[in-house]
Amino acid sequence: MPSRPGLLECIERYFAAAPLPDARVERAGALDVPIADPAWPFPARPRRDADENPVTVEDVRAAIVLQQAAGLPAALEWIHECSPEVAAAARAAGMPVEDLPLLVADDPVDLVLPVGVRLFLVGADDPALPRFQQIAAIAFAHPGGAADVGDAPLDTSPEAAARTAVLRERIADGRTVMMVAMEDGEPVAVGSHQPIDIDDDSQVSEVVGVATLPRLRGRGLGAGLVSALVAHARETADLVFLAAGDDDVARVYERIGFARIATTGVAELPAPEA
Repeated sequence: MPSRPGLLECIERYFAAAPLPDARVERAGALDVPIADPAWPFPARPRRDADENPVTVEDVRAAIVLQQAAGLPAALEWIHECSPEVAAAARAAGMPVEDLPLLVADDPVDLVLPVGVRLFLVGADDPALPRFQQIAAIAFAHPGGAADVGDAPLDTSPEAAARTAVLRERIADGRTVMMVAMEDGEPVAVGSHQPIDIDDDSQVSEVVGVATLPRLRGRGLGAGLVSALVAHARETADLVFLAAGDDDVARVYERIGFARIATTGVAELPAPEA
């Protein structure tokens, strides 16, 4: 595995390349601001020359203006160790800042899912895709609750339909690989990895959106799903990484072969009330 500076450089290159198929990238000082479909937005990030041109509060404010004018969430992400000045600039612009552990798959452990749980790759034409998306929405909305997928009606709004359409396209193109864990014929956990070729002979993939229904947490479903996603990603990717939700989640991933290498900073303004 590359050294720590090499890992962070690969991850920065990954994030610089990720929006390019879907967005035009505008510049706000030392920030790159992808302008994409609101159904699949990308956060602003420091330009790769940010060590020569540090991000300022004026840059953050300019990025917010560009994002809001395009109907996008005002969002910013960065790696603290690469751009340590961004947190203060984001806070000065009125953005709450959250720190997330950044980990790479170092020595992955193959985990066995609980008895009765089976894992499937999701196809682009799977009619149940909106249900799988709903699992993630419920899980992230109820981090400590006991909500179940049956507790809320399926989101049939135009916005939800647009998100599903973009996800179908990404799965068909191989830019998102989604897995679902099924128990007794019902989806109970979902997750994805998103591979990107950062040059002609190097691929990096990020594990994202790993979610388990609240009532089923504590059974190892999430860890088993991440293990399977990493195994799939490493068939082609040289580097697999993820940002954990907090230190407790990071420790779970460390037990299954991840190594913490840095900290991801996330800042987002609340959506304006309708």
